[in-house]
Amino acid sequence: MSIDALLVALVVGVTDGDTLTALYDQREQIKVRIAEIDAPERRQPFGAASKRSLSDLCFKVRAEIRPTTRDRYGRTVARVTCRGEDASAHQVRSGMAWVFERYASDRSLFQLQDDAKAAGRGLWSERTPVPPWEWRKAR
Repeated sequence: MSIDALLVALVVGVTDGDTLTALYDQREQIKVRIAEIDAPERRQPFGAASKRSLSDLCFKVRAEIRPTTRDRYGRTVARVTCRGEDASAHQVRSGMAWVFERYASDRSLFQLQDDAKAAGRGLWSERTPVPPWEWRKAR
């Protein structure tokens, strides 16, 4: 599978709010890191809710996966569309992920994050939510 190739695959697992596993060509598995976002870690506040949000959108659904690169763990980083909805936008809009500023190229995600923050959705209902990159660093 090459970068920049559109892949249609069945989502067979959701690890957390920004990582899923998909099956393509009926037998090949791919671990996908959703591009441009960073979701709370599993043991972090909203970690379980973020995973559930991505699962509700993508689990057991055929997804369009548009790879952009590979991360340092060997996962495919990709924009993912499930049920006609962009997963990155879905997670940010619902307050279940931060825009990962260092890697974000889709500027519209910042407006979705501002809207979620203003509405107090998801993790933005916390007084001072801790971004996952800071939470990981503190561990």
